[in-house]
Amino acid sequence: MKMKVNANNIYENIPESLPEELVEVISGKDNVRIERILSCGHATPDNYWYDQKQNEYVILLKGEAGLLFEDGDDVLVLRPGDYVNIPAGVKHRVEWTARDEDTVWLAVHY
Repeated sequence: MKMKVNANNIYENIPESLPEELVEVISGKDNVRIERILSCGHATPDNYWYDQKQNEYVILLKGEAGLLFEDGDDVLVLRPGDYVNIPAGVKHRVEWTARDEDTVWLAVHY
């Protein structure tokens, strides 16, 4: 049996309006999950910290964003091509994303 493989584009099918950040699982298996995250002026709610049970590798593909880690004082600014590996249990939050353009992330949880 032949398997049909389709190509998709990470920049396609972005909604014109993003009232909330959009997280889409684009692939995954077992303990690995790959997500496309779309933001436009979004940030983590006040007083909330992500504290994940899995490591997260994230690369910013388009736009800009600022990440803050609970044990740090400075916001880490990400621009296209910048990536960070966040170990499990490291509390972090998105302080801001670009308001004048879509921010496109690729996140791998493992």
